[in-house]
Amino acid sequence: MSKRYKGTSTPQKITALLLSLLFVGTGAFAGMKLVFKEPELPADTTPEDNSEVTNQVQQPSGPVRKDGFYNILVCGVDDGNGGSDTMILVSIDSSKPAVNCISIPRDTLIDVDWKVKKINNAYNKGGISMVSEKVSEMMGVPIDYVVKVDLQAFIALVDSIGGVEFDVPLNMDYDDPYQDLHIHVSKGLQKLDGKTAMGVVRFRHNNDGSGYGTEDIGRIGTQQAFLKAVAKKMISTISPDDFGKYAKIFKEYVETSLSVNNLLWCGQQALAAGLDNIHFHTLPGDGTGYYNGGSYYILYDDQVLSLVNDYFNPFTEARTLADLHVFVPEGYTRPNA
Repeated sequence: MSKRYKGTSTPQKITALLLSLLFVGTGAFAGMKLVFKEPELPADTTPEDNSEVTNQVQQPSGPVRKDGFYNILVCGVDDGNGGSDTMILVSIDSSKPAVNCISIPRDTLIDVDWKVKKINNAYNKGGISMVSEKVSEMMGVPIDYVVKVDLQAFIALVDSIGGVEFDVPLNMDYDDPYQDLHIHVSKGLQKLDGKTAMGVVRFRHNNDGSGYGTEDIGRIGTQQAFLKAVAKKMISTISPDDFGKYAKIFKEYVETSLSVNNLLWCGQQALAAGLDNIHFHTLPGDGTGYYNGGSYYILYDDQVLSLVNDYFNPFTEARTLADLHVFVPEGYTRPNA
């Protein structure tokens, strides 16, 4: 097991670091004499040590798994409120090859006995193991491995590649003195350094309340677009001389149940797939939903099932609604239904 997490972790945008650094950047060293090892799927899910990040395989005994198909949960932790604000399930299908990533909105309603029934509260209740458990239950598929990333890794990665050109979707004007967070970025194409890019991907709304209108969903779209820009630049500019600096970032800020050799294999698959076969999705649902007087993101179970079977089902048999555990409140009606 690779244990590589250091320091505190604040929210948002671990996606760019993780997917580009681990599943694109590492694979770019395929020409070097490194060991690429496909992950294994041990049947025993009981941790053998006290580390939080351990193998998270949760395989039902009945269904037959596809060869070379893995689900990996990427999780960013917010030490400000104890939750996890960035959660992405990544599937790698080496038979195609293809990589699919689905963002899980932090306010997603889940069926638990906690007062705040949001998926981002799962980390506060039981660490990354609890997040993995609840995502697995919700989507009806096993989580094979987990990855936890520190916020600073994102800044370090963007700076290490000399910044990234990105078309900022709207004017961003936000201040939060409590977090010492200040985001002032103009709309349009510009080159972003690590700190400025972090502000862009953390942004939800302006000081006056304007912004995306859909806050989390709008932010997820920007995060995914920025990830593509990072991955594109890394693929076009990476060289063997970069291995040391990427390895240093990984060692300092990332903790995962995958070995380095496993990560190299994942990167190899991502490069084999190419950018045209690395796809990004968001769990479908209602961002204006309410439950017990609170604001929640309520999933559309039939649409979740379709995405699962199309991209995230590691089994040879299709999943059914009975395999998922999507919490739809009694009496809830979808908008425009």
